Amino acid sequence: MNTEMQVWGRVWVTRNGNNLIGRGRVTLLKKIAETGSISQAAKSMKMSYKAAWDAVDAMGKTLGEPLVATSTGGRGGGGAQLTAKAHLVIAAFEAIEIRHQQMLQDLAAEFNAALV
Repeated sequence: MNTEMQVWGRVWVTRNGNNLIGRGRVTLLKKIAETGSISQAAKSMKMSYKAAWDAVDAMGKTLGEPLVATSTGGRGGGGAQLTAKAHLVIAAFEAIEIRHQQMLQDLAAEFNAALV
């Protein structure tokens, strides 16, 4: 049995007190890119379309520009695709998340060393 302590934490990026991006929203954006649909992305994450749309809308408002471009339906239905800015936001978030995980590992090592 592993008796070492672990340190946990999550990363959220905010602007003026408004949540911009976190792991869940990154996953939502990636699902939108995969499926080409906010509705399909929401279904795959077991969330309502409204919750997904509200998250997409909130991200765009917080950033000051949209992260998802939508087209209205027609015969084949509408669609959604990520903007270039969305890809930048995802990459930047994932980069800080990697550093954050390393920091948590370092803190856990320090904590465990202090207990010896």
